Amino acid sequence: MAIMIVDDCINCGACEPECPNNAIYEGGVEWCFADGTTVKGSVATLDGNVVDVKTKFQPIQEDYYYITPEKCTECMGFHEEPQCAAVCPVDCCVPDPDHRESEEILLAKKAKMHL
Repeated sequence: MAIMIVDDCINCGACEPECPNNAIYEGGVEWCFADGTTVKGSVATLDGNVVDVKTKFQPIQEDYYYITPEKCTECMGFHEEPQCAAVCPVDCCVPDPDHRESEEILLAKKAKMHL
């Protein structure tokens, strides 16, 4: 399962530097797979499309920080708990019920982004 940021977010930015996958973006900022990762070439998105890792995607949220489920691994393989949730002062980093993934899938996603 990926983590998501709910609208209680106060835009403090504490979560962003803690993410080992660079999956957290400021509201309104485009994202791509290559940001903060070592992945090269092309990757398959969660919906099965194959894209270049430098392809820019529209922001998921405009008004507050967001986590892209395409890159979120819940910190599997890096930490024992999601670091965004650990540092969030208002507890707005919560499990995303729309993106449930097994530990195996999360670790494979991590391996794909960090060669």
